[in-house]
Amino acid sequence: MLLIRAVDIAFQVYSWLIIVRVVLSWVRHNPYHPLIRFIYDVTEPYLRIFRRFIPPVGMIDLSPIVAFLVLGVLQVLVHRALVALLVNL
Repeated sequence: MLLIRAVDIAFQVYSWLIIVRVVLSWVRHNPYHPLIRFIYDVTEPYLRIFRRFIPPVGMIDLSPIVAFLVLGVLQVLVHRALVALLVNL
């Protein structure tokens, strides 16, 4: 069950990184700061998937909302798959 917990924590950390990314878009920040660069580098490939299909509404980018929801669904699916796999061992 440690594996399931580790995967859940990884999904939670990534969810928080997306939330921080959204908040960063609302405030002025130094895009060259190593921590901010890390957040952008880690979240951009995933968010880019949704930006291809979801155009911005005015100046509002809705892709992080959809990405966050899809991440939640993926977490549930992976969690259930791991439980099923570990029960059958």
